[in-house]
Amino acid sequence: MLKRHSLDAVIIGAGVVGAACAYYAARAGLSVAVVDRGPVAGGTTGAGEGNLLVSDKEAGPELDLALLSTRLWTELAAVLPPDIEYEPKGGLVVAPDERTVKALRHFAEGQRAAGVDAVEVAADALHDLEPHLAPGLAGGFHYPQDAQVQPAQAAARLLAAARDPGAAGARAAEVYLGEEVTEILLDRGAVRGVRTPHRELLAPAVVNAAGTWGGRIAALAGVTLPVLPRRGFVLVTEPLPRVVRHKVYAADYIADVASGSAALQSSAVVEGTPSGPVLIGATRERVGFDRTLSTEALRRLAAQAAALFPVLADVRVMRAYHGFRPYLPDHLPAIGPDPRCPGLLHACGHEGAGIGLAPATGALIAAALTGAEPSLPAHPFRPDRFAADPAATDTPEEQH
Repeated sequence: MLKRHSLDAVIIGAGVVGAACAYYAARAGLSVAVVDRGPVAGGTTGAGEGNLLVSDKEAGPELDLALLSTRLWTELAAVLPPDIEYEPKGGLVVAPDERTVKALRHFAEGQRAAGVDAVEVAADALHDLEPHLAPGLAGGFHYPQDAQVQPAQAAARLLAAARDPGAAGARAAEVYLGEEVTEILLDRGAVRGVRTPHRELLAPAVVNAAGTWGGRIAALAGVTLPVLPRRGFVLVTEPLPRVVRHKVYAADYIADVASGSAALQSSAVVEGTPSGPVLIGATRERVGFDRTLSTEALRRLAAQAAALFPVLADVRVMRAYHGFRPYLPDHLPAIGPDPRCPGLLHACGHEGAGIGLAPATGALIAAALTGAEPSLPAHPFRPDRFAADPAATDTPEEQH
């Protein structure tokens, strides 16, 4: 017999975005439950590098969201356990030639106007920041606001804090793992909860934080959200002394992030970790949920990393892993109420930026649930913005 339980909101997804939604909703005094068919951070979050970036975002709504998240991550780092490995290491974007330096300079001007700290670094000063960088680079830009967390730990600790909030007026969130949402309950077109094989969770609001499966959850409510999976690989080296101090990447990474191409794209993002291994990303390709190991993607990453840091050329790669970024056609997440289905809210489609953007997303969702004034305009992230675009209604490939 199904158990029935009444709440203020049900959040579908126990990745870092769903965890952040639960955290901020519970702190706002709402009774919420988080439901996931798998474990905490079992999807995109667990396959991420933990990037908290402003450096790769041009001036506009996503950068505004990232700047808000930067402030919120700083606050979270002060209250969550240190094992989230929050590290404000800063980012360094490097250019191979003067033409690319000029392009980065123009990019940075727009970012500075939005509140980003972007510091131009001359060619002869790059090695002051990164002594092991390859010679011959034309210059770059240093972004002190870029940071890092351990993504699975961050999600777990946010959920734990939501379950035991401690703050005055906060409510303890409930978490149901290993339970797939099989139905979104509707009453005359409006949300009234969800059903899993074990229970019915009744609530006037349901938050779709299902990552790459966000389109499937939206369909349960009778609406279309064109979330597609975009596969990416990461290499992990043997533990090393701190040979890479910042998050370092070549300027073409910015173009790859903004591209809508389905083809394989790769540009090295190289960073050290507190435990020693160096992480090397990032590739992007739309191949559905194909989990086949791509030797070509791994070969490209290794070669590009060694070109940036020759010291890595003879270092052993201990493992490789991959995941699927939840991609939306305009590269902006869907955040907030869906007017096509009263009571349905979305918090998905962040592509590779979900870990960095999670706190701001959670704060916007909590504001929408409580009727509070949001910290920044939510209109650019409205979930129904694709409804009139036939090209944005492709059905996501099945996950199995």
